[in-house]
Amino acid sequence: MVALQVHFLLIPSLMSIMGAAQYMMQDAALLSYIDQRFLSLEKRLEKCNQDVLEYVDEFREFSKVVLSRLAGLSTDKAELKGEVENLLTRVEHAQRDIDYFGSVTDSNTCVEVHEDLLKQQLLEEAEEKKRLKLMLNASCDHMLSGIRSLKVVKKTGGKHGSWMKDPGKKHMKIYLLSGSVNNVILEFANIMAFMGNNQTLKARRVPLPLPWEGTGHVIYQGFLFYHRYGSLNEIVKFNIQRRNVADQMLLPGAGRIPAYQLSPQTKIDLALDEQGLWALHAEPETGGNIVITKINPVAMVIEHSWDSPCSSQDAEAAFMACNVLHVVYNSPSGGSSRIQCVYDVLGALNAHINPGLHFPKRQGGHSTIHYNPKEKQLFAWGDGSQIIYKLHTEQK
Repeated sequence: MVALQVHFLLIPSLMSIMGAAQYMMQDAALLSYIDQRFLSLEKRLEKCNQDVLEYVDEFREFSKVVLSRLAGLSTDKAELKGEVENLLTRVEHAQRDIDYFGSVTDSNTCVEVHEDLLKQQLLEEAEEKKRLKLMLNASCDHMLSGIRSLKVVKKTGGKHGSWMKDPGKKHMKIYLLSGSVNNVILEFANIMAFMGNNQTLKARRVPLPLPWEGTGHVIYQGFLFYHRYGSLNEIVKFNIQRRNVADQMLLPGAGRIPAYQLSPQTKIDLALDEQGLWALHAEPETGGNIVITKINPVAMVIEHSWDSPCSSQDAEAAFMACNVLHVVYNSPSGGSSRIQCVYDVLGALNAHINPGLHFPKRQGGHSTIHYNPKEKQLFAWGDGSQIIYKLHTEQK
């Protein structure tokens, strides 16, 4: 009985001793962890101090090098300044020598050089004029003096379009190109077939592989020349008989603004006269004035260009006749068309004259006006009507 009581008394004591031992072990682990963390921080601080000392030493060495080089630059600057001053002195001496030689040299030498340059320039201009006259055939000596009468041949198509004849000797066919964007030509055997009631049924349809833009096309020596739709300034040469594209070219500077303000659908207007194929267009660089370009239709290359004084403002159309540009003006609301600017590329006429020639007996605007050099007539398209104007000419 006594032994059992002793046993019960020892159990709480042992439990108390074991609990105290457990707490001591936990405290020892915590102290060990804290000690390791402090050791790690001390090592980092030591490394940081060492790095700072190394950076300070490196900066001091770099400062010594920089100061040394700056001192050297100061020395070099002083030496360079001396060399520059010496060079300036030599230049001043040379300038005085040059002034002296210039004062004793006959100044007529420079005058003679300028006179030679002027003579050379005048000679070159004369040669250029001679070349242009040969190219454009100076025998073209007549000028437009009046628009005598008109004839409304037919009324077919919409507001925009063009119609024409090939000015070749044996060509009698009439061609109709309706609209400002299209790809089908209507070909009629002659003017009588075109004037018939069922003219579209009698026409031969000629499709184009590339559509046209505007109304500034011409037919010349069996080829249709036109501005390709969707291009800035590409001109297409189309063989009507063979129905294929024979050639193409670009007209630099053209296509950015309309050739005529009152006909915005036309960016490039091709024209024919006694001298062949021309292109008319306007450029922002010329202030909107019309630029004239002579084109070789065989080689499809530019032969020469002229900046005319004729404005595209309030212009509706233009045509070439015997080397002369005639610009037709109107009012935006449509009125009496009139030629108010004429420009001869060879200078046989005044460079910029206002003949004040009115188109007779008609109110309204023109979509296109083209000159036929064989018949001395204008083929015009006005508000859906196909019109012929007869001209009166006289000697230049």
